[in-house]
Amino acid sequence: MRDADTKVLVANRGEIAYRVISSLREMGLRSVAIYSEADKGSMHAIHADEAVCIGPAPASESYLDPVRVLNAALDTGAKAIHPGYGFLSENPYFAQTVMDLGLRWIGPKPGLIKGLGDKISSKKALKAHGMPMVPGSDGPVNDLREALAAADKTGFPVLIKASAGGGGRGMKLCWSMKDVE
Repeated sequence: MRDADTKVLVANRGEIAYRVISSLREMGLRSVAIYSEADKGSMHAIHADEAVCIGPAPASESYLDPVRVLNAALDTGAKAIHPGYGFLSENPYFAQTVMDLGLRWIGPKPGLIKGLGDKISSKKALKAHGMPMVPGSDGPVNDLREALAAADKTGFPVLIKASAGGGGRGMKLCWSMKDVE
């Protein structure tokens, strides 16, 4: 995929997209930036070889809309999509659709993305492969009693994290038993 005519659509914005675009340029690849109406003059859109407006400012109507992102890739002749991180990078169905359309997905395989969405299964898989782990519970904590016992065993501070979700949603930093409650 290292021919100068190869275009990679960067399905992200801001600093993330700017860094990917810079790396693509260093590799001799052409870049396509997507941007919302609010990001028209942003650095990533200016720095890319091409830039396409994919919708209004709300991310749900632009960067998180798989149809708009895929249409931008197909309309510009991009051969690959790099998702950056966040946004659609965590959507296994989007990754699979990219590949089903004959485009290259520059990221983890859809099955891996799906597995990493559940923090309990991903932690078990990493542990099974001997990866170092941050101390904590070995599985779900189902009630306050279990949470207090796990916090007491681990020591403070502890981070309580929802088993699903990303981007920091569902996390609570606890400095004491009172915080855990």
